[in-house]
Amino acid sequence: MATFEDIGAAAGTNILFAVAFLTAFAFLRLQPINDRVYFPKWYLLGVRNSPSQQGSFLTKFVNLDWRAYVRFLNWVPDALTMLEPQLIDHAGLDSAVYLRIYLLGLKIFVPIALLSWAILVPVNWTNNTLANGGPSAKLQYSNIGKLSISNIPYGSPRLWTHISMAYAFTFWTCFCLRNEYAKVAEMRLHFLASTKRRPDQFTVLVRNVLPDQDESVSEAVEHFFVANHPDHYITHQVVINANKLAKLVKLKKNKKNWLDYYQLKFARKQSRPMTKTGFLGLWGEKVDAIDRQSAEIYWLDKEIAEERNRVTSDPKCIMPAAFVSFKTRWSAAVCAQTQQSRNPTLWLTDWASEPRDVYWDNLAIPYVSLTIRKFVVTVAFFFLAFFFVVPVSFVQSLTNVDRILRRAPFLKPITEVRFIKSIVQGVLPGIVLKIFLLVLPRILIMIAKLEGLLSISALERISASRYYIFNFTNVVLVSVIAGTTFEQPDNFLQQSANDIARIIGVSITMKAKFFITYVMVDGWASVAGEIFRLTPLILYHLRNSLLVKTKKDREEAMDPGSIEFHTAEPRIQLYFLLGLVYAVVTPIFLPFILVFFVFAYVIFRHQIINVYNQKYESAASFWPDVHARIIYSLVISQIMLIGLMSTKGNRLSPLFLVVLVVLTIWFHVFCKGGYEPAFVRYPLQEAMRKDMLERATEPSLDLKSYLQSAYIHPVFKNGEELLPVPC
Repeated sequence: MATFEDIGAAAGTNILFAVAFLTAFAFLRLQPINDRVYFPKWYLLGVRNSPSQQGSFLTKFVNLDWRAYVRFLNWVPDALTMLEPQLIDHAGLDSAVYLRIYLLGLKIFVPIALLSWAILVPVNWTNNTLANGGPSAKLQYSNIGKLSISNIPYGSPRLWTHISMAYAFTFWTCFCLRNEYAKVAEMRLHFLASTKRRPDQFTVLVRNVLPDQDESVSEAVEHFFVANHPDHYITHQVVINANKLAKLVKLKKNKKNWLDYYQLKFARKQSRPMTKTGFLGLWGEKVDAIDRQSAEIYWLDKEIAEERNRVTSDPKCIMPAAFVSFKTRWSAAVCAQTQQSRNPTLWLTDWASEPRDVYWDNLAIPYVSLTIRKFVVTVAFFFLAFFFVVPVSFVQSLTNVDRILRRAPFLKPITEVRFIKSIVQGVLPGIVLKIFLLVLPRILIMIAKLEGLLSISALERISASRYYIFNFTNVVLVSVIAGTTFEQPDNFLQQSANDIARIIGVSITMKAKFFITYVMVDGWASVAGEIFRLTPLILYHLRNSLLVKTKKDREEAMDPGSIEFHTAEPRIQLYFLLGLVYAVVTPIFLPFILVFFVFAYVIFRHQIINVYNQKYESAASFWPDVHARIIYSLVISQIMLIGLMSTKGNRLSPLFLVVLVVLTIWFHVFCKGGYEPAFVRYPLQEAMRKDMLERATEPSLDLKSYLQSAYIHPVFKNGEELLPVPC
């Protein structure tokens, strides 16, 4: 049973790792040789020159200015000084609004933490329920439990304090959510009105095109929109199934990288490098590596040329879909938000994602197969969540050293050392759970791709939603149930059904210690590791020494990365969920959450300013999902509190809490109706205003030339030269 000593050992260990990561980062970022690893954003913008190109030979690798080391913490104020409007211009609205999630966490939990520690902690601590007996005498408990609602006597009037605090916390959270929703909606509309011209503002994606037998898809699209939008249609680009061609081009790029590597190796050693013809070069006949790669690239060039000719000439490669562009934003908004055909299943229109955001592989998926794909993906996600119960349950078995010793008695001499026992109970479970969860985002993205979504942002949003569901069902529920079972197995086997329900109600609060240790592992040490960038650092120097020949090669070697919304946002939402669940029942949890929000805000602000290069810009279209998940967390916390109160002998408390659930759901419906339209529709008034301003400032703009090649498949673009594609 973990105690304050275990929590202290876990905190000390994670703080030590965090400080080590931050110290290493502060030192490595000052070295000229690492400048492109820790400031790639500025290199991509073309406003920073490499310090390794100046000075003596030694100063190209090592910073010899002692004053730089005195100011090694300057990165913190530098990360905080850039104002939000400047941040939006520098990194985009998505990045700025993503940071506001952390600020929202502080706005919500700082007052809640102060109120809970001022009122609930004294109310909980000044009882002796866990020590004196009652139903909870059947439980093992620690001094952490004395700070929780578990220490309140059965049927005590003090429980009304917790109910009152639940109302106060809910009203404050809803107040903050409403203000933030209104602010982000305003920021989005302002961004759309003030941003530079983008192709997606004039373009819609049309699917389920129905051509006549004697005309092509391209001709059908042109005839339809000339007939139905005669004054507004300007051009279109049909969707081509170029997936095989894209794979061949990617394979050629990989072969070219190996050729560059072997050529550089030959230039250094003046001896022809050799390789084997078998799998990964591990076995088979030895051949000249440069000749082998050159020959493979030669044949790939021929195959690519044949595939390109097939794609551009075979009508079967033309999908019944097209990107259709209009003369004004107003006309594009009208088309994207209205029904085009008498048959509601044909000529389906929606806003086109910006070209960087389009997931081209899924454009080749027939529209009729999407429903089947969604069903298959739903079933796959269910089984994924089901099978992950096993590793999560295994993690909970590690939280009880006594149970471990029953299975492995030879470990007893080691665990008798108090510090080691504290590390095992306080650090090991969180690390193991973190390791199990590392692979999950990749699996969820793969599943989302099978679903047929058409944009990277949509893939990440649906993956984030499933990750949130997974966190709730597996990380929270399974951890509580499995952990309670492992800690109190005899009670569950020997007590009556009524007693077991009461024991579970008390034990739920005691699982706070596990989540505290997980927050420290995932939210403290792991976030510090984000700024250290160990993997990108190693990969950059390997690529720079083995593959880099040109300036473009060096830019590709930097690998700045981006905010991975499908990974980062569900992690934040897990902390919202845990914070709201434990705010009333175990207030000791809240300071650990606050440390995460402050620490992560500073770290990710620095990364967004200096490192990340976003793959796309969605104008904060993800915010309705963020808002909804916080509401879900609030409702879940209220339902869990209802279940807990039902075991505490206060018959009226569940009724009062049900009213609170209803009020929270009503608030969500209110916000959804009032603010969500700003994120799914584009106001015609704003579109017309932007069009009029553009006509006044750029009367001779050639919009058709600007839009004509905007949505050509990337595989048909060769630098600045556009290869021939069908229209």
